[in-house]
Amino acid sequence: MKNDNTNKNNEKNNNKYLWISVVALILIITIGIVSYFYMNNNKEEDTKNVAYTDLIKDVNEGKIEKIEMTVGSTSLKLKYRDEEEEKYAIVPNTQAFIELIQTKVEEGNEIQLIQNQQNVLVKMSSSLFSLLPTILLIVMFVLIFKMQGLGDKGKIYDAETAETETKFDDVAGLDEEKQEMIEIVDFLKKPQKFYDMGAKIPRGVLLCGKPGTGKTLIAKAIAGEANVPFISLSGSEFIEMFAGLGASRVRKLFEKAKKVAPCIVFIDEIDAIGSRRTSSGGAESENNQTLNQLLVEMDGFDSKETVIVLAATNRPEMLDDALLRPGRFDRQINIGLPDMRGREEILKIHAKNKKLSNDINLKSIAEDTAGFTGAELANILNEAAIIATINKHRSIGKDDIEEAVKKVTVGLEKQSRVISDKDKRLTAFHEAGHAIVSKFLETQEAVKEISIIPRGVAGGYTMYRTNEDKSYISKTEMEERLVALLGGRAAEKIALNDISTGASNDIEVATKIAKNMVTVYGMSDVVGPISINTDKDPYELQMFGENFGDTVGQEVRKIINTAYLRAQSILANNMDKLNAVANTLLEKEVITEEEFERFFIA
Repeated sequence: MKNDNTNKNNEKNNNKYLWISVVALILIITIGIVSYFYMNNNKEEDTKNVAYTDLIKDVNEGKIEKIEMTVGSTSLKLKYRDEEEEKYAIVPNTQAFIELIQTKVEEGNEIQLIQNQQNVLVKMSSSLFSLLPTILLIVMFVLIFKMQGLGDKGKIYDAETAETETKFDDVAGLDEEKQEMIEIVDFLKKPQKFYDMGAKIPRGVLLCGKPGTGKTLIAKAIAGEANVPFISLSGSEFIEMFAGLGASRVRKLFEKAKKVAPCIVFIDEIDAIGSRRTSSGGAESENNQTLNQLLVEMDGFDSKETVIVLAATNRPEMLDDALLRPGRFDRQINIGLPDMRGREEILKIHAKNKKLSNDINLKSIAEDTAGFTGAELANILNEAAIIATINKHRSIGKDDIEEAVKKVTVGLEKQSRVISDKDKRLTAFHEAGHAIVSKFLETQEAVKEISIIPRGVAGGYTMYRTNEDKSYISKTEMEERLVALLGGRAAEKIALNDISTGASNDIEVATKIAKNMVTVYGMSDVVGPISINTDKDPYELQMFGENFGDTVGQEVRKIINTAYLRAQSILANNMDKLNAVANTLLEKEVITEEEFERFFIA
């Protein structure tokens, strides 16, 4: 708790000094500008009056009755004899002009010379304005120094604080990953037994996985289990516009870690500073310096310093090779999507503080949410709690969970949107086409619900049961997935003899799948088992020949057209069911799984 409070106090002081410096800089600039204009506000007016040569002539001829001036100023106020209006003039040398007036007075010329003392504020402003460049430089140095002080951004969570109470029991769906991490905990708790065996403590562990899979959570759990300080910060916190500040922050981070060792340093989104180095200038050069400093610090660990760097990223392919070599990030752990049992365990953890009704079956929810991350599952239960509260339910019911799943996956229901009968009819046939085509495809999931009520940006939707975790997808399954995606467009064509923009997303997804089949998974007999990544190398297609790109495009088109024709064939053979489902949708707007299955009972 002490370290955490120290961090907060240091951060407060640094912020306070930064704001004081900024305010002082603004104040100095404002005073300088005001004084400048105050001292020079009459220059335009002065120069429009008496010229200096005319002034000397008028003095010699005795036309001037009174001259008023301010000490230190070159501006004069003149009162001519027999003239009420005052005039102004500027003299290049005030001392020489005063001597001239004194000479004229001695000769009998009656001229009244009034010399006013300079205003104290103007005098101070004038001095300050002359010193302004020096003051600005000093303030800039102070600002840079204080911003370097802000480099100490990593938050330390002690073993006694609430932030590190996270344990492995709070992490579900990552059994194998937790087992790997238990070794890290042993290193931190009892490093000597590993040293006695001749083993070296791992320098770094890279956690890779999709957003929401639990990378940060498992890092905190390691710190909680090991009962050691946990220094946490984001990769973006190293990025600065001033050259060298990012590298300075890296140095300060590791200095702090060594002082509180044994400890864990956790860098979230490390790809912000760890991406491949380039020869570019500007911001890229600063990022390179920051990464170089990180590489040096990870190499510079003493063998007896028990400091482990954990880093998380969802883009490991972006990282520099030097960062991934043994001796820096010795281990890379892929945090995958949870399986059905893992999803059930995650739901149990997030359901602990929620009022669930007796009809809620977490296993059933886990079966229907294949492919969901831990964060998405937590969001579903949270949305269900919000929906139950708004609807004034005593507890979270099955309907609340179903609505939450739809809200998270499809979008917010828009009952108030006014839809024309024509659009409603088109949507009904489109969604009915998806459902019926899927029914006759062996590899596709069962239809869970069909609706023509708009949700999010969709005019309607067809939901499927996703109760099977898949590690691999076969070519047949991908081909039938294309047929199901194009079922909506095929239904529009066959039933209404027209097509609409409603299938744009289906076509986009289908095209991506077909392209991946040809260029990533090697599923084309014509192109062959090769992998092409034009995102990495735009010219990769050229290495296969001048017309190879045309061949790839033709194969993608052939796969899409074959799927489209098959979808039309299925619907043409089941027009009675297509019309029945579409008409029922127009009448009821929503069809459940049980209601849909009745259309296929002989």
